[in-house]
Amino acid sequence: MRSNRRLGTGPGFTVDTVTCADDHRGWSRIEVNDDYRLVLVRSGRFGRMTDGVDGLVDPTMAYLGVPGEEERFAHPAGGDVCTALSLTPALWRSLTGERPGRLRPTVYVDAGVELAHRAFLRAAKGGDAGFALSESLLGLLGTVLRRASHTDEGSAPQVMSVPRSSEVRGRLVSAAREAILADHPAAEGLISLAQLLCASPYRLSRAFTREMGVSLTHYRNRVRVGRALERLEGGVTSLAELAVELGFADQAHLTRTVRSHLGHTPTALRRLLSGRSADER
Repeated sequence: MRSNRRLGTGPGFTVDTVTCADDHRGWSRIEVNDDYRLVLVRSGRFGRMTDGVDGLVDPTMAYLGVPGEEERFAHPAGGDVCTALSLTPALWRSLTGERPGRLRPTVYVDAGVELAHRAFLRAAKGGDAGFALSESLLGLLGTVLRRASHTDEGSAPQVMSVPRSSEVRGRLVSAAREAILADHPAAEGLISLAQLLCASPYRLSRAFTREMGVSLTHYRNRVRVGRALERLEGGVTSLAELAVELGFADQAHLTRTVRSHLGHTPTALRRLLSGRSADER
């Protein structure tokens, strides 16, 4: 079962929270959308298939869609909550340019993009769709579209399909991501994770970096930083306890990792995410 809740509407775009309570491993019926869209996952994970190629979608991976595209979904891990940004053709063209080009259908969401996503959701609650929300939207979309571009700067994208030759590598990387996101015990180390996936550590490490653009170590820390953001936004007070909860060696390790991904300490991010100024602490 799927439900939509409208968060905001601006000039040429709408923003919805999409909550899916499905729990099934099989693929859904074909769905055909009629809009240009960016979908970012807030929680949960699910499978998405387009052009016969399937992939894992989660908070570290966003996807782009175009009108007429056929999609199927699977939810073997339960439900999920997403932010869906729908754009008019005119706004899409103004953001992507006028000349022919192509975009990756999926985009790696690093901790910086996740922070921008959370800032965008805060702006959606502010009621200023004409300026604050639009400005936040353009910043978020601009970052995602630049990362999705396969062409020189200024080229116009249409979403491209994934080459068939990369499917085997993609499935291996998806399985590795699934294990990390599910906190599988084998995901605590490269060698044990490779054994779980029946692949050599060298092959897994190389395939992951090629497919995702970041190393397995960086990705695992990215997942933990995302969880730290969620807990900080929720008002967690003890950073030492948060470090233990997320599997860091200590609070200093948590701070170093968060700072390396976002350029801010957990304390500064907690203040930023709560919307409080320094003199309000």
